[in-house]
Amino acid sequence: MKVLGIGNAIVDVICKVEDSFLTENSLAKGTMKLVDEAEFKKLLSTLIIEETIAGGSVANSIVGLSQLGNQVSFIGKVNNDELGDKYEKSLTIEKVKYCYKKKEELVPTGTCLILITPDSERTMCTFLGIAGKVSDKDIDENAVKNSELVFLEGYLWDEGDPKSAFDKAMRLSNKAAMSLSDQFCVDRHKKSYLDLVKNKLDIIFANEQEVLSLIDTKNFNEVVSFGKKLGKLIVITRGEKGSIAIHNNEVVECNIKKGLKIVDLTGAGDLFAAGFLHGYVNNLSMKQSLEKGTDMSSKVIQIFGARLKK
Repeated sequence: MKVLGIGNAIVDVICKVEDSFLTENSLAKGTMKLVDEAEFKKLLSTLIIEETIAGGSVANSIVGLSQLGNQVSFIGKVNNDELGDKYEKSLTIEKVKYCYKKKEELVPTGTCLILITPDSERTMCTFLGIAGKVSDKDIDENAVKNSELVFLEGYLWDEGDPKSAFDKAMRLSNKAAMSLSDQFCVDRHKKSYLDLVKNKLDIIFANEQEVLSLIDTKNFNEVVSFGKKLGKLIVITRGEKGSIAIHNNEVVECNIKKGLKIVDLTGAGDLFAAGFLHGYVNNLSMKQSLEKGTDMSSKVIQIFGARLKK
């Protein structure tokens, strides 16, 4: 296997809303908020569902890697329920090997309400369900050892159990990459994240806000200095400013694609990571990998949802 993804197995429920809906429900635009099942149902009760699709940040990246012709697998926890079945099928239909055996659980399969405002920005309310309960017992040792690289999802750090899963995966992996996922996650787990970034990971994916928050600065030049000293590969998306990859003293930048008809920003970061990792595991240069990431994210923001249609 080229890449094994470990992340939240979440079913996405996509709805269009006005900005006023976010204000009325005290939701900060462009962020992810964890909710319980009752709040999830209350938010959804007044909305019209545009689409229901299997999601989860790293799972979206893994599907993108599969669509680019790479052999990939995924570990994520679902219940043996209707949504869990739908989730597993969504991966196998995309030629992703699912390395988790479903069991009857007391907690349902996780769901994420994705609210799209008229400016195409996405705001997420996530009921993790069983997804956030991944533990070291759920990590298939052979799946980790037989993969060139393990890609971990920062969102998973939002629960207690998964830390043991992360530690096991990183210990057994040939190389470990992780997405910082969201500024909310970075702020909440800064100490843990810094330890991972400095001591345990080989590749780090982040957006500009996440990495500025991680090192407590407002100056991006300080991020570049931090990246050079780190001795790891750090890949940062910067919105309109494009993207940048830093490895030791090598700093490579890539511009965004212009003139796109943006519909929905869900999955932009996930598919960027897919494109970049495709380049990485197939020995392309950092510049070519950034270009592939940009190409993949440019395609996904022109459709609804976080997965490219075949």
